Amino acid sequence: MSIRLFRLHLKAPILVLAAIEAALFYFAVLLAATLWYGPEGPSTASRLGTLWPTALLFCIGAVAGLFAMGLYSSRQRSSRTGLIFRTVAGVMFASVLCALAFYLVPALKVGPAVLGLSVLVSVVSSVVVRILFERVLDQDLFRRRVLVLGAGQHAASLLQLRRRSDRRGFKLVAFIETEGDAVSVVPERLLTRPTDLFAWVQEHEIDEVVIAMDDRRQGFRVHELLECRLAGVEVLELATFLERETGKVRLDVTSPSWFIFCDGFRVSPLQLALVRFFDIASSLGLLMVASPLMALTALAIKLEDGPGAQVVYSQPRVGQHGKVFNVLKFRSMRADAEKPGEARWAVSDDPRVTRVGALIRKIRIDELPQLLNVLRGEMSFVGPRPERPEFVQHLEQVIPYYSERHSVKPGITGWAQLCYPYGASEKDALEKLQYDLYYVKNRSLMFDLAILMQTVEVVLWGKGAR
Repeated sequence: MSIRLFRLHLKAPILVLAAIEAALFYFAVLLAATLWYGPEGPSTASRLGTLWPTALLFCIGAVAGLFAMGLYSSRQRSSRTGLIFRTVAGVMFASVLCALAFYLVPALKVGPAVLGLSVLVSVVSSVVVRILFERVLDQDLFRRRVLVLGAGQHAASLLQLRRRSDRRGFKLVAFIETEGDAVSVVPERLLTRPTDLFAWVQEHEIDEVVIAMDDRRQGFRVHELLECRLAGVEVLELATFLERETGKVRLDVTSPSWFIFCDGFRVSPLQLALVRFFDIASSLGLLMVASPLMALTALAIKLEDGPGAQVVYSQPRVGQHGKVFNVLKFRSMRADAEKPGEARWAVSDDPRVTRVGALIRKIRIDELPQLLNVLRGEMSFVGPRPERPEFVQHLEQVIPYYSERHSVKPGITGWAQLCYPYGASEKDALEKLQYDLYYVKNRSLMFDLAILMQTVEVVLWGKGAR
């Protein structure tokens, strides 16, 4: 089950998990104080009265930290070891936040022993809860029962969802063959079309009916589907269903009419003004904080390549509405990386990358000069990554709807960067476009903030860097 909030499709199980962990983090501080001070310490009532602001701050910081580590993402596929490391990193963020608050507001302060014990209790309880929660979610009781109307190529795309996270929220009960389908579903899953579709749906407790017919001009029984809809059973188009479950717009099952009539692709002047204000304020703040690191990066490039080496380079990229601008980056490749007029995709372990370049690419320091692009209004913090005009010209010819990604400003980070590793081919460009279109369709300031927080995980773990 998903809940739509601020144009975000939020998985209900993840929201429940976040609520449970928030309660655990809150009471972890109270439990730590009880364990540390023992029976001779303040009474329970007294602790609740004095520690609740600290416990609430720790709770908020821990939830935010785990979110930044990607632990509230349906795409998180870390091993148990990875889960522990990410949980420790997220909870440590809460302890740093509390330490800063103690400095600013001494009345909130608790001893370092209590704070350390709170971290330990939080990490252990969070890992245990997540292991148990994962087992509970695998039970059919917590999955939506889905009936698919169609058994052709479009319907078969549901069977191609290989990621466990994409299939966890629902169970495919059956596929109903309709006129015009070139059957692509295994016979064991096929169902002869019942005489009374609504009665069958009620009998088998179907929660959603997904319309996945190859040809809607044949066998589209409006009355039966209307009965289902009026009885509270969700009736969804395949493209809408896949968008919700996978976090991308599947171009192989969409049509121009879907783009025209679907909900989304809207933005208000107020939202644009808020995003611009956020971009300017954040860029100025981050430039001040990161200026020492940028100076060290410039020095490292000079030391490796000589005093006359170019530190920052500009490269033409395609921005909003197809307007070309010069993106700024710290130089991470040799000066002769490309011949004049030759555009090349970056590849894994690219030999053109310098030693300093490999490091700054790994932790995304090479992107910091783009804060100036954001200040100039050429880019935003969040949006599709800008591509070179040579690549765009070709990709627009071979990939449908590619130009639609240019309806918004390009960004330093984006939804595609979180969901898909570094792209360096036409196939990668197509996959990333589907995530970019999802962002363009559902963008909001809250979505941008969520993406920025999860970008911390990308930087710390070096995901997708080349």
